[in-house]
Amino acid sequence: MTATSTLRTGHIGLNVTDIDRSLTFYGQLLGFDVLGERKDEDRRFAFLGRNGELTLTLWQQADDAYAPARAGLHHLAFQVETMEQVRAAEAALTAHGVDFAYEGVVAHEEGASSGGIFFRDPDGTRLEIYAADGAEGAQAAAVEGPACGFF
Repeated sequence: MTATSTLRTGHIGLNVTDIDRSLTFYGQLLGFDVLGERKDEDRRFAFLGRNGELTLTLWQQADDAYAPARAGLHHLAFQVETMEQVRAAEAALTAHGVDFAYEGVVAHEEGASSGGIFFRDPDGTRLEIYAADGAEGAQAAAVEGPACGFF
C-alpha cells in the first residue's frame, strides 16, 4: 500500500469576496456550523462543518466572482440521503432567491436514479445537492453521458 492509496477528501476551501455574506449563505441556508473564524483586517476566513467535523473553509481573498472558464473548481456537490431532502433544500433556496441552473431535480444522466439540484452561491460558485436515488423519471441536463448539471 502506498501513502496515497488512503487519500480521501478532507475539506474544500473556497475563495469568496464577502465572508459575512458567504457565512449567511453556507450557515443559514445550507446548515453548516461555524467551527472557527478569523476576521482581522488582513486575514478573513471561516471553518464550517457539522458535528465538529470540518467540511468547508471560506477564504475572503477573491476580488471577482467565480469564473467557470478558469482552471480550478468545476462545481461542489453535497450528498443527502433522500430525494425529499433535495426537494426541501430546493424549497428553502428558492424562498431566498437563489440562482438555479435548472428548474427542479435533474437526473445525473438519462435514466439514472441519482440526481439533484444545481445552483450558485453568492459569488457564483456552482453547487449541487443530490441523492443517490429518487430521480427516476427526471430529465437529464445532457442527452449523452453524465452531466453533473454544469458544462
